[in-house]
Amino acid sequence: MVKESNASIRKLTVAGVIVTLGIVYGDIGTSPLYVMKAITATVGGDRTLLIFGALSCIVWTLTLQTTIKYIFITLRADNHGEGGIFALYALLKKKSLPIAILTMIGGCTLLADGIITPSITVTSSIEGLKLIDPVLSVVPIVLLIVTVLFFVQQFGTNFIGRSFGPMMVVWFAMLGVLGLSYLIKYPAILAALNPMYAIKFLSTFPQGYLILGAVFLCTTGAEALYSDLGHCGIKNIRVSWIFVKITLILNYLGQGAWYLMAHPSDRNINPFYAIMPDWFLLPGIIIATIAAIIASQALISGSFTLISEAISLNFWPKVRVSQPTEVKGQVYISSINWFLWAACCFVVIYFGESSKMEAAYGLSITITMIMTTFLLVRYLNQLKLPIIIVGLIFLVYLTIEGAFLFANLNKFMHGGWFTIFAGFLFFLIMYGWYFGRRIKNKYIRFENLNDYAGLLKELSKDKTVPKFASNLVYIVKANRIEQIEAKIIFSIINKRPKRADTYWFIHVDRLNNPDTFEYKVHHIIPGVIIKIDFHLGFKVEPRINLYFKEVLEDLEMAGEINLTSKYNSLSKHNILGDFLFVNLDRIMTPDYKLKPWETFTMGLHEITRWMSINDVKALGLDTSNVIEEKVPIAIEQVITQRIKRRS
Repeated sequence: MVKESNASIRKLTVAGVIVTLGIVYGDIGTSPLYVMKAITATVGGDRTLLIFGALSCIVWTLTLQTTIKYIFITLRADNHGEGGIFALYALLKKKSLPIAILTMIGGCTLLADGIITPSITVTSSIEGLKLIDPVLSVVPIVLLIVTVLFFVQQFGTNFIGRSFGPMMVVWFAMLGVLGLSYLIKYPAILAALNPMYAIKFLSTFPQGYLILGAVFLCTTGAEALYSDLGHCGIKNIRVSWIFVKITLILNYLGQGAWYLMAHPSDRNINPFYAIMPDWFLLPGIIIATIAAIIASQALISGSFTLISEAISLNFWPKVRVSQPTEVKGQVYISSINWFLWAACCFVVIYFGESSKMEAAYGLSITITMIMTTFLLVRYLNQLKLPIIIVGLIFLVYLTIEGAFLFANLNKFMHGGWFTIFAGFLFFLIMYGWYFGRRIKNKYIRFENLNDYAGLLKELSKDKTVPKFASNLVYIVKANRIEQIEAKIIFSIINKRPKRADTYWFIHVDRLNNPDTFEYKVHHIIPGVIIKIDFHLGFKVEPRINLYFKEVLEDLEMAGEINLTSKYNSLSKHNILGDFLFVNLDRIMTPDYKLKPWETFTMGLHEITRWMSINDVKALGLDTSNVIEEKVPIAIEQVITQRIKRRS
């Protein structure tokens, strides 16, 4: 992550490039640990055609999918420097229901695939120890590393994050040198750069399409790369990718050369470790393990960021989001952290070996990439690009990713079901929360605040009504200055008359710009009715209690309000007036019947509410100054039969 004082790393600098290597490329950078092993274990047949064809597929997948689609095209779709599928959604002006569903699917499958990434990378690295001690039990070591990794998240990771970049420089340099050592011994392997080998392989090799499921593993980190755009900046990502891609291809070519030179009969041999000299094996395993931990850390942090953005865009229930350090953008979500830990432990125990995890890996992330393609095409069309260019991009990448999806569907019964199941659970949560809120919001009634301004002014001076608080504060949903929800008027006037000297109405507007941090004040009746609009970007933590105090300080310094208590016994001692927040919870009463699908959706919504914290905690309000009230959701329905009175 990046400190606010070091925001300049978004600019193209040597330091920025090094930091980028540590943040962005953990997932895609550790793919050589398992890709070639997965390929050679997938199918048999002509060894030469298999190696040359598979390597050609890898090279051109990295070129077409990672370089062209993500590095050159998708990174341009930034929301004020931020990337990722939720940032892409925020860029779209017309947010239709199909677009929202596509975004949910993409976000959920990305989260699901993030479960298996730490498991497979750490397991693949630790399995190298079996070359030293064949009877070593890998699972306990992996579980220990994964548990420690998730445990330290609550304390923040900036203390280890500073070293990620230099460590990954060592990692990629090692990949390049090891691959080059065998490339020199077998230079004929360079012919695999020719795309004709990929075409020939896929068209003539028996069950060649199955190989695409393993080939796809080389580019699974591309979506995470896009999500990390806001941490490093487009220039640093593009420049560092040149170095990363060269070292990756060199290593893949070196592994392929080893296969053709050594002709191993044992498919369980991992060529990544086989190309290491014996004297370097232990240091290589240590470096690989460090790289795997860095890759895992990147995915975990990315999951926190993804959920944080989903909360801000109302795709995920409000859960407690904390900032364990002063690092800008670094968040920690306890519920997500321990769920991911439990899921990763299940994967490690259930599958046991990286070769079995490979069979489950990649299916859900293919779906994420397809969803990104749909949203990206919609965004490019929004930019008024020529329809031919947009259509060509859509056709090319839907074909490529469709082929990968078809190949990866073969993994469903071999473990791919797990990530699809996890993604489906995430989707149910998002669907229930998002559409449940839409149903509830459909029945929100707004009133014109000006129609009640005179009444509220009279109420504030009516001493026959006991004073409820000196300053009464409500959180309002209405975007327009003159509007207010009917439920607030109901609370102030009907539920129990609430007299106050000043009525404050706070509106929190979450904007698509991730870093907006400002407010505006509207004195509807000076000293009696004041409305404050907070304009916060979707990456700004909504600490409304703190921000409201700062607003009050600004207004008092400007002479617009007087915060001194109105009670005579207190005002002469310059005691500040009291403030009381009223939080309203809208509930669906059993008097109204919804449509069957709305009833199902609201059932899901009620389940997601169990996961959610209330607005008091979500907005960072001082719980000692808050009361909560329940108000009914009013739904007008046609009365077909009215009860009769008997005499």
